Amino acid sequence: MKYLILIHSNEASRQAWEGLSQEQRSDLGRGHLALRELLAESGELIVSEGLVDPSHAKRVRVRDGETIATDGPFAEVKEHLAGFYLIECDSMERAVELAAKAPDAAWGEVEVRPIFDLNGIEF
Repeated sequence: MKYLILIHSNEASRQAWEGLSQEQRSDLGRGHLALRELLAESGELIVSEGLVDPSHAKRVRVRDGETIATDGPFAEVKEHLAGFYLIECDSMERAVELAAKAPDAAWGEVEVRPIFDLNGIEF
């Protein structure tokens, strides 16, 4: 089964990041590289990426056939997606075990969400 490990950021985690020394920030980055390597070696990694700040994002909607793109930042958002790991493993328990290895879990939270499997569904 596929799972998405979501790494969220918010004001508190941003303040925590800003309070880290350069060495601590480097350790966090190395922790993500180590997790990515572990997942790749085990065959459980599908893809992993970090995301840039939401101020560089666009929100897109279509109304009456017209595409409308709005620039960030989005003041109403208290939390944003900072990165993710898309994995494939045997169980939610294993996905949680892997998510606990994300460096962000030690000072914030990460979310594990199963991927909705569309195979076999007729539309």
